[in-house]
Amino acid sequence: MKCEHCTRKECSKKTKTDDGENVSPDVPSLAQENSEKGEFHKLADAKIFLSDCLACDSCVTAEEGAQLSQQNAKDFFRVLNLNKKCDTSEHKVLVVSVCPQSLPYFAAKLNLSVTDASRRLCGFLKSLGVHYVFDMAIAADFSILESQKEFVRRYHQHSDEQRALPMLTSACPGEPRFQGWVRYAERVLGHPVTPHLCTAKSPQQVMGSLVKDYFAKQQLTKSPTLADDKRVVKNLPPEKIFHVVVAPCYDKKLEALQEGFSTALPGAQGTDCVLTSGEITQMMEQSDLSVKDAAVDTLFRDAKEAVVRRHDGTGSDGHLAHVFRHAAKELFNEHVEEITYCALRNKDFQEVTLEKNGEVLLRFAAAYGFRNVQNLVLKLRKGKFPYHFVEVLACPGGCLNGRGQAQTEHGHTDKFVLRQMEGIYADIPVQPPESSAHVQELYQEWLEGTDSLKAQEALHTSYQSPERCTAALDMKW
Repeated sequence: MKCEHCTRKECSKKTKTDDGENVSPDVPSLAQENSEKGEFHKLADAKIFLSDCLACDSCVTAEEGAQLSQQNAKDFFRVLNLNKKCDTSEHKVLVVSVCPQSLPYFAAKLNLSVTDASRRLCGFLKSLGVHYVFDMAIAADFSILESQKEFVRRYHQHSDEQRALPMLTSACPGEPRFQGWVRYAERVLGHPVTPHLCTAKSPQQVMGSLVKDYFAKQQLTKSPTLADDKRVVKNLPPEKIFHVVVAPCYDKKLEALQEGFSTALPGAQGTDCVLTSGEITQMMEQSDLSVKDAAVDTLFRDAKEAVVRRHDGTGSDGHLAHVFRHAAKELFNEHVEEITYCALRNKDFQEVTLEKNGEVLLRFAAAYGFRNVQNLVLKLRKGKFPYHFVEVLACPGGCLNGRGQAQTEHGHTDKFVLRQMEGIYADIPVQPPESSAHVQELYQEWLEGTDSLKAQEALHTSYQSPERCTAALDMKW
């Protein structure tokens, strides 16, 4: 059986119906497990099947498939249990980073405001033994800012001889950029697509560097031993931090497998484990632990609590909107307030243009879902591509519709919950990344400047470009 996004004639993916449900029905409460030698057992048996991934089967090797099966709560609980042991050499600082698109799901499920939901989530995680809980919005700031600079640079470099445009980017949670899309581009499409992929790292990858490089060098108030240890620790080795990302999409698990960290620290991984919003919600529903709301932590000593905020996108980190405004100002000195999206062949394919005196100066597009993406790829191959920039999202409807949340028992989108989430997300205050003083501070203190070699290594990536599979490209959609 093939998943609906598969681009191959045959598919070896397992489906949920082949192997049963993801979670055992006989899951005891967390409190009960905690009372039994301080360990968690059955709740950690949840598995991620490749049918939940949006990448085609050719994007996942057998080795990656084996690693992917370990991307579940079991690894998370393993570290929690190790921190309860007497051997402090095995203890780690547990850090959880939450994607902005996950918070509306928790707000809808808990029937709370997004701020109260983030505090409830933080309190629950800390009741388990997590030391720090961060919002990933600041990582998206870096990703957007670097994407803006790269587009302007490509625009200036573009010519008939050097085709630097279009730039293909994504606001998906598994970017760079969305592992389903990018791995598909790298391992199946190859040229002419990969040279057009934006090289700015994803929020998840940037957050991994922030946690295991910048944050690890700060004066932490908790040591890698017990949760209530208040000794000050500085220059913590990255391997002593276990970094978990909470995301709306299963493909972030794939991204974590491929994450490098830094040339300065080879072998270290930015994200050790990815749990979907749905997996965390299952834990909360099955828990008997007494939970007190807790303030979300901040990377900066001068800030009391991270304020919940988002970027300008209807259901994503809004790369298109932010890059469009920046390009209009930098290239044509045009200030854009409101961005008008024009739906073309369907609601998941939209166009944005900047016009002056009847001339189109910029033409951007948002393509959601692999059906629309494939049509764009075919146009790119034929040299009939009218766009300067395309924001690619593999999930129809955007990141809020990630398959790791807002799903029914039968694997379909829960439209009622999704509508709730869209309303909640729209009400979150928008903060442009350019306005963040903390980001500018990090550029100087952490990255040694906006255009330094360290900034390039920490915030940009490169792509494989194997021989492409023409059969997949010629597939009828």
